[in-house]
Amino acid sequence: MQSVHETASRQLQEKIAHLTDRFLRGKQPDFMKQHARVLDDYFEQAFETSMIGPRMEINKNPYAIVALGGYGREEQSLHSDVDLLFLFGKRIPADAENLIREMIYPLWDIGIDVGYATRSLKECLSLASKDLNVLTPLMDARFICGVSMLYSELMSKIRDKVIRKHPSRILEQLTAYTRGRHAQFGDSAYLLEPNLKEGQGGLRDYHTMLWVARLEVDLRQPRDLEYFGLVSHTEFQELWDALRFIWTVRIHLHHLSRRKSDQLHFENQITIAERLKYRPGAGQQPVERFLGELHSRMELVKQQHLMLLHELGTEKKGRRRNTSKTPLEGIQIVSSGRLNFTGPEAILKRPELLIRAFEESARLDAPLTGEAKRLIREFLYLVGPAYRSAPEIVRAFERTLLAPEATTGLLDDMLATGFLGALIPEFQAISNRIQYDEYHLYPVDRHLLRTVQRVKELAAHDRPAEKLFARIHRELKNKVLLYWAALLHDIGKAAADQDHSESGAEAVRRILNERGLTPEEVETVAFLVREHLYLIKTATRRDIHDEETAIVCAQRIKDPERLKMLYLLTVADSMATGPAAWNDWTSHLLRGFFLKVLNVLEKGELASDKATAVMEGKREALLAAAGSEAARRRVENLFPALSPRYLLSVPVENISGHLDLFHRLEKADFVWDIRPSAEGATRKVTVCAQDRPGLMASLAGVFTLNNINILDVQVFTWRNRTALDVFEVTPPPDPIFEEEKWRRAEDHLHAVLAGALDLAAALQPRLDAARGVKPRTARRPHRVRVDNTSSSFFTIIEVFTYDFPGLLYSIADVLFRCELDIWVAKIATKVDQVVDVFYVRDLSGQKVDNPDRVSAIKEALLQRLPQLD
Repeated sequence: MQSVHETASRQLQEKIAHLTDRFLRGKQPDFMKQHARVLDDYFEQAFETSMIGPRMEINKNPYAIVALGGYGREEQSLHSDVDLLFLFGKRIPADAENLIREMIYPLWDIGIDVGYATRSLKECLSLASKDLNVLTPLMDARFICGVSMLYSELMSKIRDKVIRKHPSRILEQLTAYTRGRHAQFGDSAYLLEPNLKEGQGGLRDYHTMLWVARLEVDLRQPRDLEYFGLVSHTEFQELWDALRFIWTVRIHLHHLSRRKSDQLHFENQITIAERLKYRPGAGQQPVERFLGELHSRMELVKQQHLMLLHELGTEKKGRRRNTSKTPLEGIQIVSSGRLNFTGPEAILKRPELLIRAFEESARLDAPLTGEAKRLIREFLYLVGPAYRSAPEIVRAFERTLLAPEATTGLLDDMLATGFLGALIPEFQAISNRIQYDEYHLYPVDRHLLRTVQRVKELAAHDRPAEKLFARIHRELKNKVLLYWAALLHDIGKAAADQDHSESGAEAVRRILNERGLTPEEVETVAFLVREHLYLIKTATRRDIHDEETAIVCAQRIKDPERLKMLYLLTVADSMATGPAAWNDWTSHLLRGFFLKVLNVLEKGELASDKATAVMEGKREALLAAAGSEAARRRVENLFPALSPRYLLSVPVENISGHLDLFHRLEKADFVWDIRPSAEGATRKVTVCAQDRPGLMASLAGVFTLNNINILDVQVFTWRNRTALDVFEVTPPPDPIFEEEKWRRAEDHLHAVLAGALDLAAALQPRLDAARGVKPRTARRPHRVRVDNTSSSFFTIIEVFTYDFPGLLYSIADVLFRCELDIWVAKIATKVDQVVDVFYVRDLSGQKVDNPDRVSAIKEALLQRLPQLD
């Protein structure tokens, strides 16, 4: 027979299931409060029917059951822990453990996570005065059942003997805890997979607002934030709306995860967007619109949290403000060292103070107060067309753009207050606009601000390896044009289903013409916006060792000043996008290509003379290292067969090793050399083989067959029809038997080249499995682009797709079956998307420019790639 408490726990389980069902059908908006209430009902019933309670003589040693933390705040999400305090007035009786077993065990049996503490009143006060992790849950405590006077005594003594006695120390502890939490979990307002609770902008920021407020005022409920004047009526309403949205998302996340979960992973984002009934629109997927709203709500929580903490003086002590300068009339420095307006009437009298406040903040190195930000929001209606185009306003904004690196937070404040969107209305269309992939870490508006910040950082670089950035920045004649371009380069992403570079250039012309820039200035910024992806795409997707590539680029850019601005914009844009867009390899490629194009534009010459000197220097180095006369003759005989592209791009020590491989080749199908990388995480496989149609497909297929992932490949074809391909790959699984695995892969390649192994049949199961793997984020369609204009001698084929095992094999095999010979291959991976680029000719050595054949190649490639839903 079930005990009374077991029966009650089953009834609780049914009530929670009923609440959950109503929530999922959109009929239980107050789910968390009602969830807390049904838990209260269980504990009240358990208290009343307890078999242990009467033995504990509550009249002599009073006790109470108290809800803590989220349960205390009545923020009880679906699978959140139920945190309890069994509070005793004097000592903890021997039967306390039996009472807990009687009440808690039935909940554990039905899968509810209950955490509890058993303490006397004296112990609670002692621990709360020493441990912030004990104090903060008690600050949210709520009485459930038992002796209410004991609970009231606890809360009164917490206030009098802990909070009011040590407010400064507690404030410092809370501030340090918050900084550490933000450092660990990041800024959830921008993360691809935000933490809804612990990250910056998450629910814990709101909880911290409540805790900090309780240090200052006798706050009993959230609405008291407004009652005590800590936030305005509008701010509280916006905060509450944001919290309700985040709470709703969190409940859905718990339901999908079937457990307590705060990290919004990719696999749940699309489902939650569907549940919340988001629809596609404005060129965005439902999940992008959902994440855009979530980020905007979390940004609001973040800003309100920061503003409250700043207002209550939680800034790091010791920062000295520049008090030797006098602020502009209508603006004052208040006691906290921050800037405020002298009053609303000052703004009404001089509306230009709205933008001058930001400029003064930069000049005086003094942040704006929360009240100043509130006034800016309230007077945004003054920012109309005449205001935006007034020369003094435009110049003030440009001075803010050019302000030192340390003041880049000004643009964040402009965005958060709505001033930037009022000053440049086009910004409103990209506010919190999300690109659902693993490449772009930030919403578009935030990315643009980060790009401006990165330009400022580049200008201040003094490290030897990066002094080029600072030097180029100093050489610019009109720096503000670069900053306009940095701020507006993605403004075209508001236009659905259009090339954002082209639409952005048009938007820039409109924006800057309205602001009175000269036609030449407008066209320069429009050019930078239209071409802001050109350098990085060329450097990573084209053969930059081919002089023709630099010539085409120079002809397109035309002006050295524009090239320098475009280079800095490209670097800043890539750095601001995220780590997937900028690394040492990308930096090296782009820098070398920039200098090559700059040389063409400034000196009107190609690198031919220098290239000839470089190749001759390598020949001399190889001869010097050869040693014997016979070895020198081999170098002399083979050197003319090495292509210029190969000689210019490969270090001389690697060439020496490749020549040794060639002499080992003789009449064999292939030879290879396998070496671990410096850090040991990858392997470099250098293959020297008799060139033949389909060789690339055979190599890639054998790697796939042996579970070896290809990370990068360099393809070289010497003039004597020798193929020299260098692969960077992951090592085979099971490192203990790595040598055996490589021998097996070598046997497979011999068999494939000899026609003894049907590679397509052997790979089919793996390729079928790969077709079932969908990308974690964006489901944008595959694309194939055929370029017959960038190279005089090759057709360039670009394949835009998602990475999967056997991708390079699949593409190379299609090209082989289309009777194409691969001369150059470049792999560019953007975390979740791959751009594979191939320089090809047909088997007669000609470009492929017949329209019907081009269409057939595109169709064949698209048919081979996994189909997306």
